[in-house]
Amino acid sequence: MTDFPPQLMLFWRPGLTGAMLALLLPLLGLYLRLRQEYWAALAYGQLGAAGALGALALGAPHIAGGLALGLAVAGAKHRLEKRLPPAGLFPLLFILGWSISLLLAANLPGVERLGAALFEGQLYFAGTDMLCGAALALVVGGLFLWRTGRLLLLASLCPVHFHAQRLPAWRVRAGFDLLAAASLALAVMSLGVMGAFALVFIPPWLAFALAPGWRAALVAAPALALFAYALAFALALIHDQPFGPTLALALGALALPGALAMRFAGRAESGKGTAD
Repeated sequence: MTDFPPQLMLFWRPGLTGAMLALLLPLLGLYLRLRQEYWAALAYGQLGAAGALGALALGAPHIAGGLALGLAVAGAKHRLEKRLPPAGLFPLLFILGWSISLLLAANLPGVERLGAALFEGQLYFAGTDMLCGAALALVVGGLFLWRTGRLLLLASLCPVHFHAQRLPAWRVRAGFDLLAAASLALAVMSLGVMGAFALVFIPPWLAFALAPGWRAALVAAPALALFAYALAFALALIHDQPFGPTLALALGALALPGALAMRFAGRAESGKGTAD
């Protein structure tokens, strides 16, 4: 415990990298939940891992490989959805990315270490390149959602608006798909596949149930994620644990009282309706 403050100063780059991703991913998760595309988060993350391993095997930078494959799939999403059943597209992409990642990690000795890091989430090895990438993703993602968030809501809740106004809804959706794919591919390289997915899934899930409105959810989801992230960062650093599972466990522990609160709130509303 006495070594924690010096360790914290030593790992400020990974800490700041993860904090920026913990702010961005829940915001993306809110819109993914609105679009009922949680499988997309798993698929983009796993494909990012496969791309990173493939790039390393070819002697290229792993970050470039992960981003390239994620963006390529996001760019082809619209055409793939026309040729494949939409409900099965992202599970299929996740399975393909998972199998390719494991086979590369098992058969290429130089890739094995990175494969373990991608699955476990080795945030503490994040360097300046990951810090800059996370900062860029947060700035670009924040600006994009600030400017197009209302249009994304309309595209999901009232698509007829775009037809009535003759607006190209596909541009907004395609821009969000590219942003989500790039952000998740980047996050996987420091938080791990399941750690990144937990940030996309659990805080928005709680915010949707507990926040009184959409604007409140936009504040609540990143706040919950940042709290769980800070707890996981401290616990993993103190006890020398892989970060991805620690983060997922912290978010899961946060979800338990949230689920209980949702249940009691549901009972209260039911009782109120019966009384009325």
